[in-house]
Amino acid sequence: MRPARIAHEVRDAIEARYIAGSEPSAVLPSERRLAAELGVARATVRAALAMLREQQQIRSTAGGPAMVIDPRLTKAPQLTSFTQDAQARGWRPSSQVLEAEEETADVTVARDIGIPPGSAVWRLRRLRLADASPMALEEVWLPQELFPGLLSEDLRGSLYELLETRYGSIVSRHDRRISAITVDAQHAELLEMPVGAAALFATQIGFDRRGRRLELGRSVYRGDRFDFTTVTFSMRRPGTRPETGSEDRAEGLLSRSRDGPGRRPPQTTGRATREARS
Repeated sequence: MRPARIAHEVRDAIEARYIAGSEPSAVLPSERRLAAELGVARATVRAALAMLREQQQIRSTAGGPAMVIDPRLTKAPQLTSFTQDAQARGWRPSSQVLEAEEETADVTVARDIGIPPGSAVWRLRRLRLADASPMALEEVWLPQELFPGLLSEDLRGSLYELLETRYGSIVSRHDRRISAITVDAQHAELLEMPVGAAALFATQIGFDRRGRRLELGRSVYRGDRFDFTTVTFSMRRPGTRPETGSEDRAEGLLSRSRDGPGRRPPQTTGRATREARS
């Protein structure tokens, strides 16, 4: 059997025994022990572990043991940057700048940022990576008036850190909408995914503490590497009960005001989240 084939089989065996079903941060046995258990040379185990690292299933520090990691980057409902999230997982974040240019805002961009159509904006398109592995494709528009000279800055790091340190602008709130999509050929090539693979598409507007709009972002996140969490609150105070018939009366008022007498309004659902900044 060829050495490469053996290394793949050892990788599968390690994954089945020690990774599948394990909690993040679970420690793998040493190379010596794995070699003895599986009856192979340590060099073969080393090659198998290297494959698992490339697949973002394990990580290890210099001289330290290999540990299981969750390949997904969870965006919790706290406003943190991609850089902060990746570093918290022990990953090395980086960005590849694909486009950085000046544009005039079309009607949609102008409306979302709250500026007149035709105003000058910066448009940035970046590929976000963790340990050199593509995670997300981001496109961002920012008012040029608020951030003069932005394109002369280093745009490979955290954009939000740059906005804060260079311009004194802090994004303190996100209004974000997330939907499921499948990637086309262009996105698949950049994100190293099969065409038609599942992804998450997010549109977000960033605000500062005064409610001023600072950015419009549209991002495609790898569906196998990202998930988002939200926090939902009850509209009713704890320990209270709605007044008998109040919901029916409110529904009736909505029906009469929107649809005329006797018609029920259509059921709608919505969600507004304040989530992690990219």
